[in-house]
Amino acid sequence: MTELPDRRLLLVHAHPDDESINNGATMARYAAEGVHVTLVTCTLGERGEVIPPELGHLNGAALGGHRLGELTDAMRALGITDFRLLGGAGRYCDSGMMGLADNDDPGCFWQADVDQAAGLLAEVVREVRPQVLVTYDDNGGYGHPDHIQAHRVAMRAADLAASSGWEIPKVYWNRVPRSVAEASFKRLHDDLPGLPFAAAATVDDVPGVVPDERITTAIDGTTHAAAKAAAMRAHATQITVAEPYFVLSNELAQPLFTTEYYELVRGERSETRESDLFAGITVGDAS
Repeated sequence: MTELPDRRLLLVHAHPDDESINNGATMARYAAEGVHVTLVTCTLGERGEVIPPELGHLNGAALGGHRLGELTDAMRALGITDFRLLGGAGRYCDSGMMGLADNDDPGCFWQADVDQAAGLLAEVVREVRPQVLVTYDDNGGYGHPDHIQAHRVAMRAADLAASSGWEIPKVYWNRVPRSVAEASFKRLHDDLPGLPFAAAATVDDVPGVVPDERITTAIDGTTHAAAKAAAMRAHATQITVAEPYFVLSNELAQPLFTTEYYELVRGERSETRESDLFAGITVGDAS
């Protein structure tokens, strides 16, 4: 068995680009610190909307293959070497936005058997033995079916792994404190006339915004801001970056957060806000 570093972090995301937007600074910081960072992406995002006109011909499997290349480039920018597709490339396809006929595709992730998919993820958990798991809340941050399913699969996989020998000490959900989001959008509105974007999104367009008191952990990734921006740029079909802002296919500007926030949902909470996902964990033998 390959010897693993003392600290091990697992992130579960729905599509390529979600990891860089939500956790890029966190991933880059921990990778630079020697943490074993594992990313599991559940689909290739075959139904994503493509931004650049020159890539507009991509769809379905062709788009999925292209986005896998983008993911590879993004991981290189963040310093991550362990990234995987749940069950292998093409096992589960993108489900499209909630309410579309795409949701009924028997091969899409939304239609996956949760226990079966969680079993595949639990194999990764048992192999890597992470002390920390990061994923979405039960609404997937903003209601996308693949994000909701990623939450279900990740939480179930943690249970399955615990019952067979590896209990993950800390589980976090991606969050953004409302006060930070509101202040960031105020700056965005002030800066908008000088940006290459015509309009701004709103706080409600940001996944995972919650009252400040729900935030348990803030990871300062400002020294890795350039790595996060580079990783987001690598996902060129989905994101256009003009630091410290970006747009998705809706062309509405959002802040690019380099301090990333989390809510601890399993594990012992500190009385004060954490600055380290591994706070309180005694690291040592990976066995």
